[in-house]
Amino acid sequence: MIKVAVTGACGRMGSKILKKILEQDDMEVVAAIESPNTPFQSKDVGEIIGIGELGVEVNGAEKLAETLKTSKADVLVDFTIADAAVGTIKTTSKEGVNLVVGTTGFSDQQLKEIKESIHKNQVSAVIAPNMAVGVNVFFKIIKDVAALIGDYDVEIIEAHHRHKKDSPSGTAVRAAEIIAEELNRNLDEVGVYGRKGIVGERTDEEIGIHAVRGGDIVGDHTVLFAGEGERIEIVHRAHSRQSFVSGVIKALRYVGTAQKGSISDMGDVLGIK
Repeated sequence: MIKVAVTGACGRMGSKILKKILEQDDMEVVAAIESPNTPFQSKDVGEIIGIGELGVEVNGAEKLAETLKTSKADVLVDFTIADAAVGTIKTTSKEGVNLVVGTTGFSDQQLKEIKESIHKNQVSAVIAPNMAVGVNVFFKIIKDVAALIGDYDVEIIEAHHRHKKDSPSGTAVRAAEIIAEELNRNLDEVGVYGRKGIVGERTDEEIGIHAVRGGDIVGDHTVLFAGEGERIEIVHRAHSRQSFVSGVIKALRYVGTAQKGSISDMGDVLGIK
């Protein structure tokens, strides 16, 4: 039985993940974590998210280490915000608990700290900007297309709901990284994030990345390869957040089998690298 702790357990993603875990025969929810000094402290998480009593009390993040010890969690799932997640990951690693992280918006320094903590404490982690199975197939397709028509102009367009805090999306950034790696380009040098004014002609090397925010869009991503007289558009659209949750379940089963001190992504989980 895989014992799972969930952060942001009472939020939109956390509650969906929690409910999906409860449907699995080989998993159980043993801890529910919320923001520090949460008003939900000591309340039953099942009652808060509307599914009835589960016997799992909500604890604030300030009690994370203690909660992980007493619950004997095998793995913690984090879909929160970058600044909070860094501390969560460090604490969880120190407690010897594996990690599945779908949080986005980490800075380079934060990612460095995360990697160092996971390696130092010899836990396993799956960290991915998007855990939807379809998105990770999308990543594989754009990698293959870039290898075939890398001389075409590349533009990436993403759209999300009006409440999303980071921009561009982690998925769009990862798509750009994949293409840049395939084309032997440095994304820091060739990435162009939106355009305004008289910016001159497009260069051959640049990769355009553009963000749209509005309404309740769950997540749309388009990679456009434009050549002379034709273009190819590769599109992934998430109809609901349930697509992300299904990937989390696969990651939870995988992470316990991964090498200690390693960070895997969904390509590893799905075996499509």
